[in-house]
Amino acid sequence: MTSDDRKPERPVFDPALDMEGMPPAMPHYNPYLWSGGMQEEAEEGTTAHAGETKPEDVPVATEEQLVEALREVYDPEIPVNIYDLGLIYDLKIEGNGNTNVTMTLTAPACPVAGQMPGEVAQKVASVEGTGEVTVVLTWEPPWDKDRMSEDAKLALGIF
Repeated sequence: MTSDDRKPERPVFDPALDMEGMPPAMPHYNPYLWSGGMQEEAEEGTTAHAGETKPEDVPVATEEQLVEALREVYDPEIPVNIYDLGLIYDLKIEGNGNTNVTMTLTAPACPVAGQMPGEVAQKVASVEGTGEVTVVLTWEPPWDKDRMSEDAKLALGIF
């Protein structure tokens, strides 16, 4: 009998099969995993600005272009982009290319609450045809998983 023929003494851990056929636990928000403890809640109305006046000879960016840019921004705790997570509540493009975004986060004490609006503003402002960008953080209505796209729910195993 060779060492390859022996059965392992203990079964190999397979999280997909553990817990009597239950799927593995879903990622969840845990403020204690970030920055050593609980974060202060970001204030309603936290605002970030980016971009500059759009040149008149450049066509205004389309909503589809901006949505694609937003899909490049990810919540650091959840492997799904912020648009498909349903964190973007409103996206308005004015005739001169200036853009206003209203967004939320999964929780008010999110460790990136102070940084995420700025990152979103920069990403939207990077799209050609976009002028000045304003991103406002809101907590009303509170985010919940029902705001997620079907693709996001599928990616996270939420049915």
